[in-house]
Amino acid sequence: MLLVWEIGKPWHIAQADVDRCIDGVRWYLEQIPRQLKDGTSDERKPLSGPVSNIASWNYPLSVQVHAELVQILAGNAVIAKTPSQGGFHALTLAHAMMQRAGLPVTLVSGVGSELGDALIQSPQLGALAFVGGRSNGRKAAVTLADTSRRHILEQEGLNAWGIWDFAQWEMLAAHLRKGFEYAKQRCTAYPRYVIQRRLLPDFLDVYLPMVRDLKFGHPLAVAKDDDPLPVLDFGPVIHSTKAAALASQYEEALDKGAAPIYHGALDSGRFIEGQDVSAYSAPATVLDPASSWSLHHAEPFGPLDSIVLVDTEAELLAAMNVSNGNLVASVATDDADFAARVGEELRSFKVGVNKPRSRGDREEVFGGLGASWTGAFVGGDLLVEAVTVGPSGDAEHLFGNFPSYSRLPKR
Repeated sequence: MLLVWEIGKPWHIAQADVDRCIDGVRWYLEQIPRQLKDGTSDERKPLSGPVSNIASWNYPLSVQVHAELVQILAGNAVIAKTPSQGGFHALTLAHAMMQRAGLPVTLVSGVGSELGDALIQSPQLGALAFVGGRSNGRKAAVTLADTSRRHILEQEGLNAWGIWDFAQWEMLAAHLRKGFEYAKQRCTAYPRYVIQRRLLPDFLDVYLPMVRDLKFGHPLAVAKDDDPLPVLDFGPVIHSTKAAALASQYEEALDKGAAPIYHGALDSGRFIEGQDVSAYSAPATVLDPASSWSLHHAEPFGPLDSIVLVDTEAELLAAMNVSNGNLVASVATDDADFAARVGEELRSFKVGVNKPRSRGDREEVFGGLGASWTGAFVGGDLLVEAVTVGPSGDAEHLFGNFPSYSRLPKR
């Protein structure tokens, strides 16, 4: 309920955030004896200092607390910062419960620019785990460039669906709606569709009914106290400043020549009478925005979609790779050879064919390419390796895109 109240998650999405945290750690509890053996007789050891965690506000439990619990399970102490934009209360409660259980955790709050040196550069730290935007991630990477400190830097990418020679529209419709979950405020959201020009009418036949039917509003908006909570696709965006920015970016796209495909109205949302709705953003979509648009290379992190029309395979690849590195991407096509060929050229760590990809964990690693990721990979055995030391000590090679090591797991 703190996640509902504090960062506006609809009830079922807030439940999923907690459940994914707990279920994920249960898997590691079963696997950790094997993971620490690492296929040898020597057990992997924790790092010499605590793991520092700096994460974004959108998934406090299933991303931040989950990562901390795995780091602790591997034998480390943990220090974490509350995000400046939200999640303070949920994280404070979670860490109080962790401390009550005797786990070695420290939670700090404050301005990132004032705490950055201690949480990133301190020589006492064993590793840095960062989830956030490219600007802050780039600063962290530069700071760590001359050190041997382990790091996991997960950053934004403009994830895209590429649609080419495709006819399975009913299947795609379900994926499109799921994609609007939590107002696309997540690192694996797909805010851009790169579409073969002749398929635009077919795409709009499934996209427009879906986007018109999206349910958004106040997650606790009920007529009577004993009414069930509404089932919503999303609630507010993180704050009113973000909602205003999305509105401005929509207008900017039109001013630069994009066509308005859809512009939802706030009065179609479900709200409590008299409430402030300045932090809410209705879904909107633009067609063929100019390359000078402020979101041409960046993700909106909100319910603002863009559609780009292409005529050739080369154009499709260029439009999908425009942000120099995505966390996920997907191709919708009936041509398996096309999917295989294009998938190899996409600047994305995970590529789906006729399905979206998710962050994942456990057996499935998660990383990035280009500007969306630096350091070790997250997930399963590789996550445990990233926060422990094997028999060869600090000289061991870790999977990831560290400057000195480029061997990547298959995606």
